[in-house]
Amino acid sequence: MERQTAATRELSRRVYPERDAVLIEATHAQRRRQAAATEAAALHRARAERASRKGQVADGVIGRAAKASQLGRTA
Repeated sequence: MERQTAATRELSRRVYPERDAVLIEATHAQRRRQAAATEAAALHRARAERASRKGQVADGVIGRAAKASQLGRTA
């Protein structure tokens, strides 16, 4: 059965050689699109995490300044 399948595929390649090239190019294009989408998602997550960390730092600085001003008022 495997020999039959291999022979059929070989005959198909001989009859439709451009089909293989088209399928290969389509597969490569799909992989490039998937890689670009994955990269874009990773950049988006990284930027969101960075913005979140900067926001936490800013909140911490503002929080400390507010506490210090409250301490100065009560003292």
